[in-house]
Amino acid sequence: MKAVIITGRLVQDHEFIYPYYRLLEEEYEVDVATKDKEIVLGYFGTKIVPTEDISYLEVDNYDLLVLPGGVKAMEHMRQDMEIIKFISDFHNAGKVIACICSATQLLISAKIVKGKCISGYYAMKDDITNAGAIYVDEPFVVDSKIVTSPHYKHLGPWMKTVINEVNQCR
Repeated sequence: MKAVIITGRLVQDHEFIYPYYRLLEEEYEVDVATKDKEIVLGYFGTKIVPTEDISYLEVDNYDLLVLPGGVKAMEHMRQDMEIIKFISDFHNAGKVIACICSATQLLISAKIVKGKCISGYYAMKDDITNAGAIYVDEPFVVDSKIVTSPHYKHLGPWMKTVINEVNQCR
């Protein structure tokens, strides 16, 4: 199995680190993609070394897409049309997307939430609703192969669900 984590400067460190190592523990091959393959720092200073440039990602190469949050990271990432297109294409290919906290903004920008039950950071409830989704405040929510979670305090149950969802798609 192969996963890609798309991230950027000021990502929420926990939301990157935990999925990364949890997937390695499950023997996934994990790529980390940033804009221009730039080394970035998380909000709390974690150095994140990418293996891929977002510009060269191909949907067919991956079984899972992970989108960690970090509101400051999202301010830049959601304006990057390559990221938004990749998310949309990944969803249209029927593959699993794992999204936590403020990364829900990327799903909204990719226009893939309408009519779906979606979680995200509580401050984004109006944004989620205004995008046509149904906001759900639960540790994890699964709808149409999108697994969302509102906060890093739910990393364990969220990632367990993400892995189970990918396993069901095999």
